[in-house]
Amino acid sequence: MLTHATRTLSEVKKELQSSANKKDAETALWFFKTGKGDYGENDRFLGIKVPVQRAIAKKYASLSLADMLKLLRSPFHEHRLTALFILVLKFQKGDTVVQRKIYGEYVKHRQFINNWDLVDSSAPHIMGAYLLQNKRAILYRFARSKKLWEKRIAILATQTFIRHGDFADTLKISEILLHD
Repeated sequence: MLTHATRTLSEVKKELQSSANKKDAETALWFFKTGKGDYGENDRFLGIKVPVQRAIAKKYASLSLADMLKLLRSPFHEHRLTALFILVLKFQKGDTVVQRKIYGEYVKHRQFINNWDLVDSSAPHIMGAYLLQNKRAILYRFARSKKLWEKRIAILATQTFIRHGDFADTLKISEILLHD
């Protein structure tokens, strides 16, 4: 039997595949607007419910950062969401060095954080948590981006600031996004 520390990318993918549901995958295509010209165009789904993905993420929380990033680059939505759940868990348990590394990889791989649930499940917990004690200029750059998901990352990251009684950046970014 494998120990917690020896979990691999192939194992997490196998477990996700075994949890797939074709009917739920078909529903997700509509729910996440994957038609031509829609915001989720060309996204692919396995049809796995979020609580199942969260449980799998906890089980595979020891997955290496390199493997998580491979999972994040997957064409399957559930792979990306599970990778983000793992990244959030690692960020929350990590020291400042680990948090800085995860934050940097999050920013670097943001093109794969390309749907509302992916942003909502990760931006406050990684971007927001990291920027709580760091310079926040990147949020303004994202807010002014032409990319929908960068804009969403910018505003959702500020949830963390709000929880700490800091509303200034939320209000300023809201003004930037007011007519979006």
